[in-house]
Amino acid sequence: MRLILLTTLTMVAFAANSILNRMAVADGLIGAEAFALIRVIAGAVMLAVLMKGQGLLQRPSIWGVLGLSTYLVGFSQAYIGLDAGLGALILFGMVQVTMFAGALLRSEAVPPQRWLGMVIAFCGLTFVLLRGLPAGGSLQQGVLFMALAGIGWGIYSLIGQKVTDPRAATARSFLWSVPLVALASLGAFFQMAPTGVALAVLSGAVTSGLGYALWYAILPSLGASRAAVAQLTVPVIAIAAGAALLGEVPGISFLIGSTVVLLGVALAALAGPTRK
Repeated sequence: MRLILLTTLTMVAFAANSILNRMAVADGLIGAEAFALIRVIAGAVMLAVLMKGQGLLQRPSIWGVLGLSTYLVGFSQAYIGLDAGLGALILFGMVQVTMFAGALLRSEAVPPQRWLGMVIAFCGLTFVLLRGLPAGGSLQQGVLFMALAGIGWGIYSLIGQKVTDPRAATARSFLWSVPLVALASLGAFFQMAPTGVALAVLSGAVTSGLGYALWYAILPSLGASRAAVAQLTVPVIAIAAGAALLGEVPGISFLIGSTVVLLGVALAALAGPTRK
């Protein structure tokens, strides 16, 4: 029961990041670059306080830092044009593709059911992109940035399966990601309102910093398959929250494609155990 509650809390935090980012960036309260930078700084500060500064200067996983940085930058840029639910769907669709590729690179024997599930999910995602996109906005650019964010988060999650101290690993990843995100923000015009800054801090310190530390903590107990299934709930939560809070009501094509994606990924995630 405790694991279920912690997993639910983590998934709500993931969905909240989509809502907070969309609220801040799409409404012009803050630029995408500024949101990403403030978010990673706030997350690093929160985690540094929790760690009391211990072990922060130790060398982190380079791939973990690159994955987190790619996710943070791509995520903020994508929500200039994408709705919260659509962004979450593309994000976690690409996460599953990335983790599937990671299994292949590790020379795991992939069950036929997992292959079938990933093909179904890919077809559903393709349908969404071709038929279910809402009108207006920088859609093509948003899709590209969110796909990159999904690859980054997938790499970060793969690294997280092997960490022994999740809070310390998350703190180091955030701290070492600050200069990379700052570098990606060079030349950006930092126009921001106090509300936009507050949303970025909330996203960084609470739903990202604390949320990702919790995610790293429960990953070993969940296992790869259950973790993948758990993440399926995030687009659903984001779609519901986007409709309730942002007025982003999805069309029928989007709902059909989303259902196909979720069923495909569930089929893949629930396949039998893999073998070396």
